[in-house]
Amino acid sequence: MKVRTRSSAIIGAVCLVASLALTTASADEPAAPRQAAKVALKKVATAQNPSAGTAGPGGTVWIAERAGTVRILSAGGLGEPVLDISGETTTDGERGLLGVAFDKGFAHFYISFTNLEGTSTVDEFAVRDGRIQPDSRRTVLTQTQPYSNHNGGDIKFGPDGYLYIALGDGGAGGDPHGNGQNLDTLLGKLLRIDPSGGRPYAIPPDNPFVGDPNARDEIWAYGLRNPWRFSFDSGTGDLLIGDVGQSDWEEIDWAPAGSEGGENYGWSQMEGTHPFRGGTEPADHVPPIHEYDRTGLGCSVIGGYVYRGKAIPDLQGQYVFSDYCDGTVRALQLENGKVTGVSDLGVNGGETVSFVQGCQGELYVLGIAGSISRIDPA
Repeated sequence: MKVRTRSSAIIGAVCLVASLALTTASADEPAAPRQAAKVALKKVATAQNPSAGTAGPGGTVWIAERAGTVRILSAGGLGEPVLDISGETTTDGERGLLGVAFDKGFAHFYISFTNLEGTSTVDEFAVRDGRIQPDSRRTVLTQTQPYSNHNGGDIKFGPDGYLYIALGDGGAGGDPHGNGQNLDTLLGKLLRIDPSGGRPYAIPPDNPFVGDPNARDEIWAYGLRNPWRFSFDSGTGDLLIGDVGQSDWEEIDWAPAGSEGGENYGWSQMEGTHPFRGGTEPADHVPPIHEYDRTGLGCSVIGGYVYRGKAIPDLQGQYVFSDYCDGTVRALQLENGKVTGVSDLGVNGGETVSFVQGCQGELYVLGIAGSISRIDPA
């Protein structure tokens, strides 16, 4: 592991530049009917296979590269790596450095990656004055993976201050081990843990399966195939998950901020709202709020964020997402967990792999070929 201990001379500059470059129009939601948002993609940097990102201390944006490096974005592009674990990870299959997150107050930095054996790993670093403290590194959670695909790997802190971790069903195809519906494994789940409450972590006492001898206490939701990207709406606290489909249907799942957890999103009995290979819909199945088939160019949904920035008022409150194969950036109009409209935003991020929500709620699109683009008003 290599950690840059000198400051990356960028803290806060990206937000200032973005603020000056973008309109300061009101972020109030326009009255119905919704006007189609007019946006443009402005390329702001080039990375080596960017995979994830997060808002950082001092208004920075931190970008993870799949091979194992983390860089900070500035007006001039990406700085030198502030973290390098490239000697500890592998990029075969769908592996690599897959997720990064800061806790509230930016006191700790978390990385989610697959190690040289392919084991999903979440590590923690202390942060001081915006810098990673290498000697503080510790492993929070590990999960062995039977195959090299469907790792999931996204991590986010929820509005409740707990760390949520998305893990795929273990890979291969069709969930051969039945992990999606098996509550005795962490695979095919969204987990919820308290990394600061114990060593290596504590279980929040209100997790839905605490005390159930047939279920893992870490589980928050289940029935997921490959929840590659998920997010919390910074305005409402609602949870949205982009779950990659098997061969026919891509889906976006939703849970309200007041959820007590325990949602069953159906995999592998269901693919979207459709029985999978003769499956039976579970009685507690929570269907997706949006699905689309693969008759077009789409092949792998890339979950994004509900837009809460100020630069594009017509996009306010809409969920922005894309597809790895199609690349078109789209938006869902939402009302109380229901989709009231779907729009094509008229821009394409290429082979889109992730979105990043930066300072002030503005969004960035990451393309696997290296592009980092900000969604700006057209």
